[in-house]
Amino acid sequence: MDKKAKKILLSTYWKNGWIDAKNRSLSEPDFSYAKSKGLMFDPLTISHDECIVAIKALVKGISQAQVTKGFLSSLTSRRLDWRSSLASYAVAQKMPSHHYTTVISGTSYTDGKPTAHSYTCGICRDSQYGIRGSESYNEMDINVFNFERIKWGGVRHGDILYTYFDLSQFINADIPEPTSEDIACFREILTIIETSDPSDYPSTLEKILASVIKSSKAERQTLIEILASLGILKPRCFDRQRKGKNDWVFAEYWRGEDKYCQQTVDRLFGEYLTR
Repeated sequence: MDKKAKKILLSTYWKNGWIDAKNRSLSEPDFSYAKSKGLMFDPLTISHDECIVAIKALVKGISQAQVTKGFLSSLTSRRLDWRSSLASYAVAQKMPSHHYTTVISGTSYTDGKPTAHSYTCGICRDSQYGIRGSESYNEMDINVFNFERIKWGGVRHGDILYTYFDLSQFINADIPEPTSEDIACFREILTIIETSDPSDYPSTLEKILASVIKSSKAERQTLIEILASLGILKPRCFDRQRKGKNDWVFAEYWRGEDKYCQQTVDRLFGEYLTR
């Protein structure tokens, strides 16, 4: 990854915190340089149906072994863009080929009366909890997607536009074989999950994982969300109280008593864990 282009991308959106859109500054020469190195892009316009077709085509060109290797290879290298695609691939596999089907996803109220609705694709929504798809995407800034996947391992794994972008970048990546340190790190992650207290929330798991993987809080939160999107962190039930306001999506209803799904771990990582 070109260091100058990476710095241009990251500094466009972050300086000790998010930079508001109105305060962002990106010169044309810097944008052209980052674009030439494959780290920044022109705005994207695509319909839901075009996005689904593109996602299904990308999945055919990527194997489960490739995204698994990318995830493991990210653990000690901190190439978080490699880590992200395992979740995007899992989302894509569960998504059927389909056309946009409108359903209401949210309602705004004034004085107890509905005043506005937001919408999503019902088929996307029903393919997996946390998935959403808009009817169209117009002049979308996909550079922020690349910023998020490089800095944290992705944030919007439930958005089909992110799924498309993430896989379109991964398909051209040169992924090395995981090291023994990578595999040892993953084993330690599983051990921490297995030894969680029954009442632990995802936020508790995030804090404990700091002891076994070099990472920021946001990176660990994304790591947990990825494991939950795969079904490795799988809630035994969804009738559970939320712990205040939080940003969890796939992991929201996981608790320590759920541990991890051995069957899914074996299916995705068995080749490496049995060495």
